[in-house]
Amino acid sequence: MKNNNPIILPAEWAEQDGVMLTWPNENTDWNDMLGRVIEVYIRLATEIVDYEKLLIVCDDKAKVSGHFSAAQLEKITLCQLPYNDTWARDHGPLITFNDGRPAINDFGFNGWGGKFDAGLDNQITERLFKLGTFNAEVAYIDRKNFILEGGSVESDGQGTLLTTSACLLNRNRNSRLGQSDIENTLKESLGVQRILWLDHGHIEGDDTDSHIDTLARFCSESTIAYVQCSDINDPHYADLKRMEEQLKTFSTNKGAKYNLTPLPMVSPVFNSEGKRMGATYANFLIINRAVLLPVYGAPEDPTAVRIMSQLFPDRNIIAINCLPLIEQNGSLHCVTMQLPKNVLK
Repeated sequence: MKNNNPIILPAEWAEQDGVMLTWPNENTDWNDMLGRVIEVYIRLATEIVDYEKLLIVCDDKAKVSGHFSAAQLEKITLCQLPYNDTWARDHGPLITFNDGRPAINDFGFNGWGGKFDAGLDNQITERLFKLGTFNAEVAYIDRKNFILEGGSVESDGQGTLLTTSACLLNRNRNSRLGQSDIENTLKESLGVQRILWLDHGHIEGDDTDSHIDTLARFCSESTIAYVQCSDINDPHYADLKRMEEQLKTFSTNKGAKYNLTPLPMVSPVFNSEGKRMGATYANFLIINRAVLLPVYGAPEDPTAVRIMSQLFPDRNIIAINCLPLIEQNGSLHCVTMQLPKNVLK
């Protein structure tokens, strides 16, 4: 079934102009480990500009530009703005195409249910639009009264949205709205025709209330990769098993069962305080001709790379050590936001 809706939320594998990053600095939560995390960002940026453009929100253009060569800077746009933290997936724009024209959807961001200050982050997309960063005539900045983070939704580009009830139905997001209200808002604003709700699944150390991009991801219109826990003694086992069983009940918009590909559960990684961190291979980023895959120095890393190579045989699989990122409860997909083709000026 082809999606004939005039509004389309592209799948991540659709052709892109570039990727958005928000750069770490001493005023973000990365301050205590700034050097280590900036190394990850430099690696991310360097890989991205080999394939497409890069939009970097930063506090100091001169300081950030010093990390790159002149040739790399030709593909990088630096925008100096104030911000609280660096999770571009959740404070960046959700791009739809309305009758084929790009539109900027600026939903509200409340720091994952009021857990963290996000007042400046909540203004980033509107400020970028007003600076003329985007090739879009329309920006729905009035959508800030509806809380929606990019990491909480997955689109197949054909009218199907995959999400979790633990996040989108959480009272710390849109407390006055019921499930039908939330579904109607998603359908009207993002052009989706149906929503697949996962009612199970979590990753210890994740403070997003179970963002879908930590658990299960569309890899094509017919394929979903998901985190599988095979250790019955792991506290994730029962909940992820229920998630797996629910995924088996889902069908594509053509009525076929999805091709389900399990990703290994990362062996426990603990921070200096002994807390298990939210390491997940589901937090990968699809870009033009490549997939950036977070790895953690874990025994399962090679298996994850092999599986991703099978899922994306036409793309280069680039493994990036994201151990520093999970110390702040996120990973590679969380710090990036893809920008579809014809969006960046």
